[in-house]
Formats: sequence, structure tokens, C-alpha cells
Amino acid sequence: MSPMILSHLLKLEILELLEAGRLNEVREFLNDQPAPEIAELIVAVEGKDRALLFRLLPRQLADEVFSLLDAATQNLLLDDMAQEEIRRVLSALSPDDRTALFQELPARVTQRLLALLPDGDRKQALTLLSYPEGSVGRLMTDRYITVQPEWTAEQALEHIRRHGPDSETLAMVYITDDKGRLVDDLRLRKLILADPSTRVADLLDGQFAALSSLQDREAAVQVFRKYDLYALPVTDADGVLLGIVTADDILDVAEKETTEDFHKIATVRPLQTSLRDASLWLLYRKRIGWLLALVFVNIFSGAGIAIFEETIAAVVALVFFLPLLIGSSGNAGAQTATLIVRAMATGEIGRDDWGWLFTRELGVSGAIGLVMAVTVFLIGWVMGSLQVGIVVAVSMLVVVVVGSLIGTVLPMVLNKLKMDPATASAPLITSLADILGVLIYFSIARAVLNI
Repeated sequence: MSPMILSHLLKLEILELLEAGRLNEVREFLNDQPAPEIAELIVAVEGKDRALLFRLLPRQLADEVFSLLDAATQNLLLDDMAQEEIRRVLSALSPDDRTALFQELPARVTQRLLALLPDGDRKQALTLLSYPEGSVGRLMTDRYITVQPEWTAEQALEHIRRHGPDSETLAMVYITDDKGRLVDDLRLRKLILADPSTRVADLLDGQFAALSSLQDREAAVQVFRKYDLYALPVTDADGVLLGIVTADDILDVAEKETTEDFHKIATVRPLQTSLRDASLWLLYRKRIGWLLALVFVNIFSGAGIAIFEETIAAVVALVFFLPLLIGSSGNAGAQTATLIVRAMATGEIGRDDWGWLFTRELGVSGAIGLVMAVTVFLIGWVMGSLQVGIVVAVSMLVVVVVGSLIGTVLPMVLNKLKMDPATASAPLITSLADILGVLIYFSIARAVLNI
């Protein structure tokens, strides 16, 4: 039985127990389940059952489950809670998770929730929310361990034992000077294995990676990928340690950015919620804009066909190959654009690579176009004439090369203009390739057939 079916059956069983009032059985069952499984179950149920299920959880488990829920589900649960419950749940959240929740809520809701927090947590939340949207600063948490370089390994470990339970991670400790500036980072393993009397400063190598609080979170994904660490420190312009960012938050960022790129490639404005929770009106608004724009773009394809009306009338067989040619051009362009946009997103290529990328794509698309040209030449010869076969073959070679070059150049141009290269979506490239394909095809036909 598939996991999806098992999950559905489990949901039905839990709902039956809740309806029958057998709450102790539900509580005992939930206590034996891992937090991620409970979070999935809470998302699956609806209405009052969701809040009841959450209230059956022990406090510590409830706090952990709440942090695993998406912002929309968290907001629904908060709506069903009393003020004291809200205060406890929000206080238990890590600073980065709390910021992630607040930035997804309407401003008036965020203000109401901020008022429920203790003074210290409220000031911390306001500080994180003051960083620009999309910056590393909003992902930070202050739950980390710092030690002084003049301490011994024994003193450092004693400090970790006292303050470690509140830390987000113990895999790495951070070394700061008396002004709070980051000096180095140190793996806990190295500290544990050192002689207790060894000074921390003697264990340091001066090599560490750090993020800037104002750095774009997409850039942070590349830094995490490069150094392969669970957490990275965040500093200000003076090198003062402000917090850390952990890999789980970066994974969420990477997933969100990848989803946005997929939406843009399909000419859909990025959704800020899941497809399951999106309303009809939201889906309509996110999709209609680009589709209307592409309608006007594609008018030029029709205008191009009208220009060559006499050519089409003279050799009607040319119409048979039109969808084949412009479709091949658009597909080639979409393939190339997808590769280019993804390589840009992962940092594989940059502005210095544009020259050789263009040259290489010219060679690759030329080889692909040549093979496709030979294929359609035989079809054109059989269905029309030798001249029609030549027209179709030459057109195929040219439109495939042109379409591929559009797919290469357009993302580069958008990147140069400080726009998201993912905007060079497949439908947009296909539409541009259609227009040029029509003009190229019938221009070659007019020249070869002397029409």
C-alpha cells in the first residue's frame, strides 16, 4: 500500500476517534509519532479538528510540530487559540521561524501578534523584520554558542554545557573578540579532542566563511553549497557576529526560489501559497497577465503569414510544414533557455561566460539543425518537390539555430538589465521563435522558388 493511501486511512481513523470523543487514544497515538508525521496529519485535517488535534499534543511536542508547519497552517491554528496559547507558541519558536511566520502574515495580524510577545522577543522580532525582504538577516537566529580565544578547551566545554541546550546547533562554535567581532569558527569535535589545558586560540586556523546580514538569500544558497556546512555565521559590515543561518532555512529558500523559477518559466507569476490552498481568483490573477501579453505577441506571427500571402498561394504545400518548423524552433529555444536559466541560478555560469556560451550553442544548434534538416528534406521532396524539400531543409537549419540563440541571449540580456532570467520563459521564447520562424521560412521559400 502506498504511503499516500496509508496517510489517507490514518487521517480517517483519527477523525473517527475525534468524533467519537476518544481523545485519550488519539493523545497516546500522537505521543508515539515523530513530529514531521504529526505536522503532515495536522495539515491534512480541517477546521476545528485541526485545533483539537494540536491541543492534544504535549507542550514540547506541540512547539516542535508548530515550527514544522507552513505559515498558512500556522495562521489558521493561531486563529483558534487563546491569547495565552499564542504567546506560548510564538515564544517557543526560534527567531528565524518566528520571522518567517510574521513576514507571511498581513501587517495588522503581525502587529497584533507582536504585542503578545514578551519585550525581549518583540524587540528581537522587530530587529529581524527590519532587514530587507529577501535578505539573509531575516533568516538569522541568535541561538548559537560563542567562546573567547583566550579560554582553555576545558573552560569552553564547560561554557557549552551550560548554554548549549538553547543553541540551534552544537556542531560549530564561534570565536569572538571582546567587541563581538567574529574571529573564527571551530568544530566541536576538535574542541572535545583537544587537551583540556589547550587555549582555544591555538586550535584556530583563521579560515572561516561568513554571510553578510544584507546579502541576498539566493547568494547564501551558493555559499552553503560551496562550503557544505550545517550553519554559517552572519556578520555586519564591521565583522560583528549577529547570528547564524542553518541549512534547514537555506533548504526552504532553495525550494522556494526553484519553485518561483518553474512558475516563471511557465509564464505564471509566482504563487506565495501552495497550489492546493490557492483560490480560483488567485490562480486566475497569476496566469492571465502573461497569457494576454502573449496573445498580442503572437499577432505578429499572423501578420508575417499575411505578408507572404502570394508565396503561400503559389505553393500551398508550404503550409503543411509551417507548424513543424516553428514548433522545432520554439522547442530548441526552450531547451536552451532552461539550461541557461538553471545554470545561472546555481552559479555555474556568469557574465564572463557569455562569449563561449554563445559560440558553443551556435555549434550545438547547428549540428542539431543539420540532422533535423536532412530528415525534413526527404519529407518535403516526397510531399512537394525537390525545391520544396530544399526550402524546408534550409529553413529547418536556420530556425533551429535562431531559436537556440534566442534561448541563449534572452536570459543573458535580462540578467544584464537586473531582471530575473527566469522571465525568459518557454512560452515567451516560443512566441518570439514563431515570429522569426515564419519570416525566415517564407523568405527562404520566396528566394528559392523565385516567387
